[in-house]
Amino acid sequence: MSQPALETVDLHAGYGDVRVLNGVSLTVGRGEIVALIGANGVGKTTLLRTVSGLVRAKGGTISLFGERIEALPPHDVTAAGFVQSPEGKQLFLNMLIEENLLVGAHNRRAYERRKQTLEEVYELFPILAERRTKLAGTLSGGQQQMLAVGRALMARPRALALDEPSLGLAPIMVDRLFEGIRKIRQLDIPIFIIEQNVFQVLNMADRGYVLEQGRVTLTGTGKELLENQHLKSTYLGL
Repeated sequence: MSQPALETVDLHAGYGDVRVLNGVSLTVGRGEIVALIGANGVGKTTLLRTVSGLVRAKGGTISLFGERIEALPPHDVTAAGFVQSPEGKQLFLNMLIEENLLVGAHNRRAYERRKQTLEEVYELFPILAERRTKLAGTLSGGQQQMLAVGRALMARPRALALDEPSLGLAPIMVDRLFEGIRKIRQLDIPIFIIEQNVFQVLNMADRGYVLEQGRVTLTGTGKELLENQHLKSTYLGL
């Protein structure tokens, strides 16, 4: 059996004396879309920051395609192939759309293939191609999120993490964004996605995890989780 793209085992992390993650174990298989569900403040973003090296793990292991990465600094985690599109986009609004994308190709492997990757991003999100010479600040919120995802793809990720990509978007833009995310799978890039749009993300995901108070409390296929009564009542209001 091949190694998963991403695996955490008994992961503990936090800030100072405050423990946020309390033994999180999960996997993202090669070619999978895996969703992480949970209320605000339960540790979802802390988990991503710990995998990315921005928060140091206090215990447990993190592996990327079988290689341990929990001791690596953030730039080495990115170079190893784990790339995150953070919540809030964090774009350079006064730079051109294409310039924002090219910023993402900052490691050597990505820089050498930047022209090919740029065309792949434009194929995924045609609106970015149409407006490549416009300022990023002229894009709508949904288009800016597409740009943020595209910039992450420019780093040639071996595994891609998306933190709340649909936050604040109109429903029609959420549909277009999720359509693009589905197409990323066709590039053979596994995706780990944190998302509060529970119904839509679990309809798209192969598998999902529910995080509550820093612990995984439920796991299953997207369909299984959508049929789970606890998840229905807690996160879908049913």
